[in-house]
Amino acid sequence: MTRVAVIFTGGTISMALDPAAGGNVPALDGAEIMARTPGLAGIAELVAIDWGRLPGSHFSIATLIDLWATIREAASDASTDGVVVVQGTDTIEESAFCWDLLHDGETPIVVTGSMRSSSEAGYDGPANLIAAVKAAASPGLLGEGVTVAMAGSIHAADDVAKRHATSLTAFQSPDLGPLAVLAEDRVVVGRRRAGRRHVATATAVEPVHLITSAAGVDGSLLDAAVGLGSRGIVVAAAGSGNTSAELLAAAERAMAQGIPVALVSRTGAGRAGTGYAFPGGGATWVRAGALLAGALNGPKARIALALGIGNGLDRDGLAALLADPAEP
Repeated sequence: MTRVAVIFTGGTISMALDPAAGGNVPALDGAEIMARTPGLAGIAELVAIDWGRLPGSHFSIATLIDLWATIREAASDASTDGVVVVQGTDTIEESAFCWDLLHDGETPIVVTGSMRSSSEAGYDGPANLIAAVKAAASPGLLGEGVTVAMAGSIHAADDVAKRHATSLTAFQSPDLGPLAVLAEDRVVVGRRRAGRRHVATATAVEPVHLITSAAGVDGSLLDAAVGLGSRGIVVAAAGSGNTSAELLAAAERAMAQGIPVALVSRTGAGRAGTGYAFPGGGATWVRAGALLAGALNGPKARIALALGIGNGLDRDGLAALLADPAEP
């Protein structure tokens, strides 16, 4: 039987309704979650690790790096065939991508959680946990890096995004679609990843700020970020990379001080590019020195920038890290 380490960190999957608090709060540890998941023990030999019960929205970049030490230790164990990380869904797309950047082994690492708490009808935690363990135990996902298993689909860490606040099918891969699905109790792999981004060490800098462009947004927030000591800035621009001229001017002031600025689309799918050359258009951002981040969304580009700067990458190195990976 295969052996899978399951790291429990908290999140909705661990929560229950507390009438006094007026909502869901952390309540279940790993053993209690597993006890609510019939059939789990028949899939693989499980090694449960209780890391904590922290809501996903409380994760910081430092938290992700701290967690990575536990994940890496589990994945490096020669007797372990796969690793599952159970966490809150609010930041799964960022955490999975962070660990994907750091993971250089073949062992499948699968992140999962729950959209509903244990007190709600349709509690999806057990089904997602079963899917994640099956994915982690699947030889078909060897070498595919970190993935996210939710609602019967298995997504690549660099594409997956939470696209709805409450839907059971909130997690989608808006650019390329899922890697695999769980069908008739087996993992069916539909595609392979074209390539993966990677950094050498789990060293990141903070703060790295994320600023979203919208109608009437000028450069004041970006100037404020610089004043707060920002080490890098991601701008989530409208459409394919367009902002006000004032926001671009603020970015130019930041870049003149040596602060890297990355440009993404705020739409959640597709890429910022150079199709528009009016002041504040994507072409003017690139000419000013902004880095394009391929199909990464804002939160993921922020993670990549924090780790890239922390690893001492120069401008060319950061550009290569942010860009869509080439075919291997």
